[in-house]
Amino acid sequence: MGKLDGQVALITGGNRGIGKGIARGLAHEGATLVLAARGVEELNQTAEELREAGTTVLGVPTDVTDEAQIETLFERTMETFNRLDILVNNSGAFDGGPLDELSTEALDNVLSVNLRAPFLCTRAAMRIMKRQGGGRIINIGSISAQRVRPGAGPYCASKFGIWGLTQVTALEGRPHGIVASCLHPGATQVRDLPEGDEREDLMQVDELAQAAVLMATLPPHVNMLEAKVVPVQQPYLGRG
Repeated sequence: MGKLDGQVALITGGNRGIGKGIARGLAHEGATLVLAARGVEELNQTAEELREAGTTVLGVPTDVTDEAQIETLFERTMETFNRLDILVNNSGAFDGGPLDELSTEALDNVLSVNLRAPFLCTRAAMRIMKRQGGGRIINIGSISAQRVRPGAGPYCASKFGIWGLTQVTALEGRPHGIVASCLHPGATQVRDLPEGDEREDLMQVDELAQAAVLMATLPPHVNMLEAKVVPVQQPYLGRG
């Protein structure tokens, strides 16, 4: 018996990297999964891997910058499972450079994926969760939300924003049993490294996912509002 048996979890960017690791972690606890991503081939591959491991998975190709596609994503979730217990806002984008050289296009793209999309998904999820009487929303932030770095203005601003969105969601959701949390990852290995390249300042996605699973499996009256998970060897306190 898993701690999430009977629960439905929706993960954006669930086809690879951190999202895929969180999907595996939630599946291990018995959750039914809805995976959303733009990369259709990887989405189908990840969904099939999880099904082979015994998990019920719905894969929905979704561009999270498109409001209509997000609405369709949540409609399909309810049509298929008639409930939503956990939302993980994980999709992310990065672009940067010196502030005086940044284009508005680069800024808009990062904010659209990293902040606007989580707002749209949160809005849709809260409408469902209010009717249900509760649920959990986990936003994937970054240590860049608190320890900035030069040349990453759009990304840092978006992650500061996701932490603010989390807090507002937690306050507005509280009367309805909706819990909101923010997980700030440090350096995480999201793709294969060149052969022979071993780095101590990276953690694996499944290691990070343990924190997301803990957030998702706490008793309904308990919230881990914020967590920073970093490799021990990664510069953090002195960063920036």
